[in-house]
Amino acid sequence: MSLANSLSLVLSPPHPAGKPFIYGGAAVAVVGGLILGPWLFWIGVAFTLFCLYFFRDPKRVPPQERDLVIAPADGKVVLVGPAIPPAELEMGDAPRWRVAIFLSVLDVHVNYSPVQGRISRIAYRHGTFIDASMEKASTENERNALRFDLPDGRQLACVQIAGLVARRIVCSVREGDQLLAGDRFGIIRFGSRTDVYLPEGVKPKVLVGQTMIGGETVLADLATSPVAAAFG
Repeated sequence: MSLANSLSLVLSPPHPAGKPFIYGGAAVAVVGGLILGPWLFWIGVAFTLFCLYFFRDPKRVPPQERDLVIAPADGKVVLVGPAIPPAELEMGDAPRWRVAIFLSVLDVHVNYSPVQGRISRIAYRHGTFIDASMEKASTENERNALRFDLPDGRQLACVQIAGLVARRIVCSVREGDQLLAGDRFGIIRFGSRTDVYLPEGVKPKVLVGQTMIGGETVLADLATSPVAAAFG
């Protein structure tokens, strides 16, 4: 990544969900510093700068091809394999390919629509806050699951999962909304994971350990042959 691109990423304007934290940190720096001294001022400044970095919302350019599934978040792929979508999405109990992306506190935490489609169901579920990189985080952690209906009738799921530090999942879309691939649909505050359950017969093109750029990196090709996508 070039220096210009790196600076553009770091200096990106914040997501609206981060503004209360940014304003709060600034208030602590100014008011607390005036009343209690410079130590509180510097704590407020440090917290404000961290929030400006954490909640950055850079511009992303998704691929132009329509038959692609793109990464819904920045981060590292920690799981690739067959799994059953969350029961609350009512997508059946047949396993399909899942890609799990872990977001550290240093990653951009904005979530992007992985496909063009209609959101036919959104289901929130309370849960625990264990390390999001663990397998059982998919079933035990707090999560918000979205079901996408593709133009050809197939379905895809995208699940926002809270992590060890995260305590707030923000979803800015509603059931019935039509999204394009790369459209923003939410954010998870302070460490998390985002899982994608691909349409039946579609196999991912990524491997565990790869780094994803949300809204840009290709996860799968929707034109994949069901025979070629069989589990193996």
